[in-house]
Formats: sequence, structure tokens, C-alpha cells
Amino acid sequence: MKSKTIFFCSECGNEYAKWSGQCPACESWNTLTEAPRAPVRTAARPMSSGSPQRIAGRDDPGAPRLLEEVSLAGETRFSTGLGELDRVLGGGAVCGSLVLFGGEPGVGKSTLLLQICDSLSRGLDVVYVSGEESLSQIKLRADRLKVRGHGRLRLLAETNLDAVLGVVQRLSPHIVIIDSIQTLYRDTLSSAPGSVGQVKECALALMALAKGTSNVTVFVIGHLNKEGAIAGPKVLEHMVDCVLYFEGERQHSYRVLRAAKNRFGSTNEIGLFDMREEGLVEVPNPSEFLLAGRPEGVSGTCVACVLEGTRPVLSEVQALVTPTSFGVPRRQVLGLDYNRAMLLLAVLEKRAGVFTGNCDAYINVIGGLKLDEPGADLPTLLACASSARDKPIGGRLCAFGEVGLAGELRAVGALPQRLGEVARLGFTRCIIPKQGTQNLLVPDGLELIRVRHVSQALSAALA
Repeated sequence: MKSKTIFFCSECGNEYAKWSGQCPACESWNTLTEAPRAPVRTAARPMSSGSPQRIAGRDDPGAPRLLEEVSLAGETRFSTGLGELDRVLGGGAVCGSLVLFGGEPGVGKSTLLLQICDSLSRGLDVVYVSGEESLSQIKLRADRLKVRGHGRLRLLAETNLDAVLGVVQRLSPHIVIIDSIQTLYRDTLSSAPGSVGQVKECALALMALAKGTSNVTVFVIGHLNKEGAIAGPKVLEHMVDCVLYFEGERQHSYRVLRAAKNRFGSTNEIGLFDMREEGLVEVPNPSEFLLAGRPEGVSGTCVACVLEGTRPVLSEVQALVTPTSFGVPRRQVLGLDYNRAMLLLAVLEKRAGVFTGNCDAYINVIGGLKLDEPGADLPTLLACASSARDKPIGGRLCAFGEVGLAGELRAVGALPQRLGEVARLGFTRCIIPKQGTQNLLVPDGLELIRVRHVSQALSAALA
């Protein structure tokens, strides 16, 4: 007799009849989740409406077409009304795309999508589907955010996906917003909403809706699990066209929007928002916002100029290096790769003579940014050396560059853009690698300090 349940891997989506500690396919540990077995559809049994088994309206799959014959008329972009969101999406949303928004509870996902309805509904038909709020609650939030429907925004409080698809088929909107996919369910499955099977089935149906002939753009909100990933099977992120993560601390007002996947643009762009009483407000100048309140004359802080996609951003790296009270020194890193930070501390001790082996080291990037490019190596190293020697770095000094294991400094890309942003914010000195800067055009009022080794950079910054 067949079991009534089956085990799904939340990472790769593979199914198994028995539970095991490790998934044999992706080798992830403790990722198998028990869920009811989905009913098997036979050929004689008609599929329910909106079934994702075949994308309605597509050409015959047995008749491939030449690349030159494929038209791009339907793959047009449109603005969401928020410049920061358009930047992360790659220049605007693409018609017929499926976009997934993830984030911690209360970070502002629903607020962001409801705000863009005000701009989208000026020229497009929008259906906002909520499985978590009633219509009166959505209206109350819309009034607070000053969102107007302009006669083209329709609200729907429904959790049955088949009912939602029926409404969409009848109204034929341009935009569909789902808040959230964990609240949707299909009658063909007996499992509870939010389970692995329900999330996978609902995502397939929404993908069929977006990729059909109607060319509907679908925005979907997904909740995060305790590991910080979007709840549900990992295959959910593989099916959608774009995965956006909304990040931010509840104690702070800033919010960072970054792309983890984007089939139509770069994944290196970020968008910065400020959460206020009237909703999310764009921050077009993130460098000035992130450097606000920077202390003067304090050791252990250095300004880094990093490249987020095509945008140079100035951010403050802080370090606190102090003698340890225990036998084993403590290391804590926020906003940087931990292993990279440990490597820089080793280079600082071996190549520059700044001993940190018996010291606790705490490194933090102000503003909630995650600096993952090599250009952040040099300012991180300078901040640690400044704290260890208790000598402040000049307030008008900025630095960027990659640090090698031999202590050498290597060049990074987009130097003119970085230096232009540094000069625009009033910095007068900038430490950069000497390699590849012979014919560099220097902005007026900016002194470049070209160095080859970390010891030279320390001498220039801590003189």
C-alpha cells in the first residue's frame, strides 16, 4: 500500500518516499520535509483550470522556431514609479515576468508593492490579491500611504488560487500582485497552505499565468524561514525570473533592496529606501545618507568606495581591536565576508607588523550594506590598523583597493566613477593602488596617494 505522504527537499525540490538526514541529490542536511502526496492526474481526467502542466496560448512545443523569427515586441519594460526599484530590476519591470520579493516580517514588502500601485494604476490595470488582510485593512493602509487607484486598481481578499485565476481571466489586468504565496492553496492538494507541495503548485500556476499570451506581470511576496531563505522549496527561486530581497533592521529606518537573481538585468545593483510614516521614500544619494553622523577624530573608522552594479557608493567601515580578556581572541564581522576579514587581519600582522593575535577584533559596515567586492579590502585593513594603534584616520580621506597575501595592492575597476563620487562628497585625499593609474584623470581638489604595499598605505593614512 502506498504511503499517503512524501518527503520533499526544501533546497532542490526532489521527492522521496522515506526520510533521511541528508538529501541524496543536493547533499543538504535536514532539508527533507513531510507533506501529503499530490493526487496523480491521468490522461482521462481533465485538468483543472489554470493548471500549470501546459502554458496556455503558447505555440506548439513540437514546432521550434528560428532565433531570427522570434519577436521582442512583447518583452517591453515599464517603470514601476520608484527609480530605486527600477534600477534593481534592470531598468524597469519586464512585461510577462514573474518577480519574487522576500524579506523579514515587517521590513516593508507589502508597503513597497502597494506604493507602486499608485503609479502603475495611472496607465495599467492592477489586481492586488491579499491572503493576509481584509479589503478594509488594505484600504486603511492605502489611505495612510496616500495611494490612489485612479479607477484601475482592484483589491481582492482571497486564498484560493483557482478563484484568483478565474478573476484574473475575467478582468485581464496588466499587473497582478500576490501577498503572499504562502497563503495560497489549490483544492487539488490536501496539504495546508504554505507547505512545500502547495507553494510549488501555486508557483507553477502563476508562472503559467505570466508566460501565457496575456503577458501579465506578476509580483509575488514570499516570507523567509528561520534560516533567512524564502520559505518553500528552493525550486521556487529557480522558476521565477527575478528574486529580490528586502533587507533592513527594525531599529533603523533604512531599507536595502538587492537582487539575488535577475534574468533581465544585473544582480549587483542595490536600491536604498527610508521608511517613514508616509511609507518608503527613495534615497537617490546613498553615499551621503550612509555617511551621515560619521564621527570625527575617532580611531578605527575608514571610508570605502565600492561599486554596487554601476553605482559607486561610499560606506563607512568600522573596526574595534582591543586586548582580549580570554585565552582565545574573539572575532565578529558584520557586512563583510568573515573568512576574507580573517585573511586581512593575518596580512596586517605578517606584512605590516600590526599584531592582533592576542586581541579581540570586531568589524562592522555601517548602514547594513554587505561589501563583497575586493575594493573593500584596503579600507577594512586601514580601519583595523587604526583601531589597533589607536590613531584616527583623517576625516577627509577615502580608500579602496584589493589586498594580496604578500601585502601588495592590486587595482580595481571603474576608477573614474569612484573618484568622481569621492570628490563630489568633499573628500580631499584618496589612497588607491598605484597599478594602472598612470593616465588617470584626477578630479579637481582631490589628492591621490598611490601606493604599492599595505605598509605604505598605513604610513599615509596614520601619519
